[in-house]
Amino acid sequence: MGGKGDRPSIENRWWVDQGKDGKPLDRPPAQFGNRFFHTAAGFNQDRAQRRLTDLNLKWFDEAQPEPGGWAVLHLLERQRVPPQRVDKVKAALPVPRDGRGILVDSGDSLRAIITGAPIGERLVEVRLGDESSFDAWVRGEWVREVIFRNFDEGLRRSPALVREYLMTTRAQPIC
Repeated sequence: MGGKGDRPSIENRWWVDQGKDGKPLDRPPAQFGNRFFHTAAGFNQDRAQRRLTDLNLKWFDEAQPEPGGWAVLHLLERQRVPPQRVDKVKAALPVPRDGRGILVDSGDSLRAIITGAPIGERLVEVRLGDESSFDAWVRGEWVREVIFRNFDEGLRRSPALVREYLMTTRAQPIC
């Protein structure tokens, strides 16, 4: 890829506190929560990053959408996003011809997870609800995040981002 966000570095690892020199900050022992921080000793950031992407890939194993199409997973039996809203999201977000898409309905919001071929090589997740955002991964590396004010802004801006990361041969992160 060659883009700024394509390489792992301390700068794009949001879970690491950084000082002015870009090195992790030394922190004094926590007065409370000491046990929690002790359990994180030796935390493997690369493995955690893979798990974030792997979770999205597991949805593809479960739902098995057809190439170029969508599958919908409902997490709750009694509470669901209205069908009109689900159809609106499906119509707005492009799925590559050889890619696959999954809509995860959590009752009050939708997560659209879309991948090209091969599955997981390039993957995007669009969260649409009160808190809406876009995330992109290239070969398992998280390369882009965009936050939206609401559902409508997310639905309006996400199609171009999906095309940028899944339907072009050379997606460059815009940071």
